Amino acid sequence: MKVSIPKSRCFSSSSLPWISPLHYPKPNPVKSDPPPPPEQESYKKSRYISHERAIDLIKREDDPQRALEIFNKVSEQRGFNHNNATYATILNKLAKTRKFNGIDALLQQMMYEPACRFHEGIFTNLMKHYSKCGMHEKVVEMFDLIRPYVRDRPSPNAVSTCLNLLVESNQMDLARKFLLNAKKNHRMKPNTCIYNILVKYHCRHGNLESAIEVVKEMKKEKASYPNVITYTTLMDGLCRSGKLKEAFDQFEEMISKDQIVPDALTYNILINGFCRGGKVDQAKKVIEFMRNNGCAPNVFNYSALMNGLCKEGRIQEAMEMFEEMKALGIKLDTIGYTTLINFFGREGRLEETLLLLKEMREVGCKPDAITYKIVIEALSRQQRFKEALQMLEMLPYEGVFLDKASYRITLNVLCSVGELEKAAWLLSLMLGRGFVPHYATSNELLVRMCEAGRADDAVTALSELLEAGFRPEPNSWLLMLETVCRERKLLPTFILLDQLVEDVNN
Repeated sequence: MKVSIPKSRCFSSSSLPWISPLHYPKPNPVKSDPPPPPEQESYKKSRYISHERAIDLIKREDDPQRALEIFNKVSEQRGFNHNNATYATILNKLAKTRKFNGIDALLQQMMYEPACRFHEGIFTNLMKHYSKCGMHEKVVEMFDLIRPYVRDRPSPNAVSTCLNLLVESNQMDLARKFLLNAKKNHRMKPNTCIYNILVKYHCRHGNLESAIEVVKEMKKEKASYPNVITYTTLMDGLCRSGKLKEAFDQFEEMISKDQIVPDALTYNILINGFCRGGKVDQAKKVIEFMRNNGCAPNVFNYSALMNGLCKEGRIQEAMEMFEEMKALGIKLDTIGYTTLINFFGREGRLEETLLLLKEMREVGCKPDAITYKIVIEALSRQQRFKEALQMLEMLPYEGVFLDKASYRITLNVLCSVGELEKAAWLLSLMLGRGFVPHYATSNELLVRMCEAGRADDAVTALSELLEAGFRPEPNSWLLMLETVCRERKLLPTFILLDQLVEDVNN
């Protein structure tokens, strides 16, 4: 059976006509088809296309219709039968391009392949694609197809995948119905992984009492007993709700009663929780506890503690942690460096800020847009405009794309200190990159230019701003007209008047 992709009303059609899988057309002898691409020629000239070669051709074809033609063509070879791998490849190709009607047609064809042993991975992959598109009923439908196609009960992994996709999409009614049907139709008993999904859902929505009840239910069966993920998830929910004592109680119960060894992530939950709650000394004790119990703190643990220390102004202790990391051979990540840079920048300690930025580059830790934004703000506050403007100009060419706030901060400072020439240059750079200044800043810049007798710059700036959709305040219009007239520049005056009339009419 040949399959082609039917046209869907929900998705854009290809350049080729989409046709029903039940009416695959014969070649038209009157109209000659365009010559096939080299990849298609390769399988036509070859004596035999293996499964591996067919998979490679399908993966490399961008057009889903042509990929399906390859799939159909190779099946015409004598002795060739599609297997799980070739079906999985073409289904994945169609799912990525959202040709879901084509998927339905292929699934129908697969029913007539009794000799082909399918694996449930085909269906768990389709579940993920349908979930991304918000087609939650289809997620459950793909799960229900596992048993008739695979000829075996769905594995716990398939159950967990389906449930997690539904829970992540907040489809709780559908998730409850799915669990009931899984228990009834597949004699499935919830395991630890399935319960963990429910714990995560309740914690994420702040329903901690329900999360704790789920954990109690888990302890009734050996197959569903809580693990380190269960406790880490519950502790995180408690910490985020400010219930630090309850979180620490869970931590102690995990270790002393259930004999579960915490990992670095579990410790990090406590460190972050204590730091957010203003209990940095408790967070330091967690680091010490880790060392004493054979769990070496990692970069995330140190970064979390350094962040907490910086927020409390305990920069010396944060730097000690930083030096300790270096001594242990732990490289600080972008977040850790940015934490220190942010503190030094806000404290006006510019030299330390720039030294950290330099060190960051030298050790191969790439600063991101947030890092540079902090540095540019610090440079601007210290009126080191040459360096700030150079960064703003050159960073996009280095692959770092700043947001509009990075530009606006510097422009505001330039206006406030009367650096109008630099402000005009930065304004042109901003507008050229699609960033519009604050309304108040734009008006202030125009007024300051007029007051400084820079009528030409003011007119140029206004023209650029008008093109970006900016409309000055009436007082700004009046001041500009007075300035231009005072300098006896008639042509700019007429231009401004035309723009003013147009602005009023609009």
